[in-house]
Amino acid sequence: MNAFQRQVIAEFRANNGKLTGMFEGWALAVLTTIGAKTGQPREAILGYLEIDGNGVVVASANGADHHPAWYHNIRKNPIVTVETGEDTYRAIAAIPQGDAHDKLFEQVVAEAPDTAATRPRRPGRSR
Repeated sequence: MNAFQRQVIAEFRANNGKLTGMFEGWALAVLTTIGAKTGQPREAILGYLEIDGNGVVVASANGADHHPAWYHNIRKNPIVTVETGEDTYRAIAAIPQGDAHDKLFEQVVAEAPDTAATRPRRPGRSR
């Protein structure tokens, strides 16, 4: 994690999930995973939605041609901690596949239209 991400996470925690500056008003969460290679806790601050009573984050890496590190971490160990600013809870992450993935992504885009631009750019990496 770089210094900027550490600073954003510190502000997020200090202000119960409220941020200023470029992230003001964004719905974010801190996702803590266990590193797939290291076995050490890893934190990422991510856009966060609740859909059908479930917390949802999108593993798009902003449309990059690779998945973010936290995605690989949850594939190896799906037990995560989620901090929403108002609540902290442990969960078992699930990665939807096929039609379930497509339906969920449509729901995400309906609630957060800018997410559509983060669809993976590389052909073949649709999920």
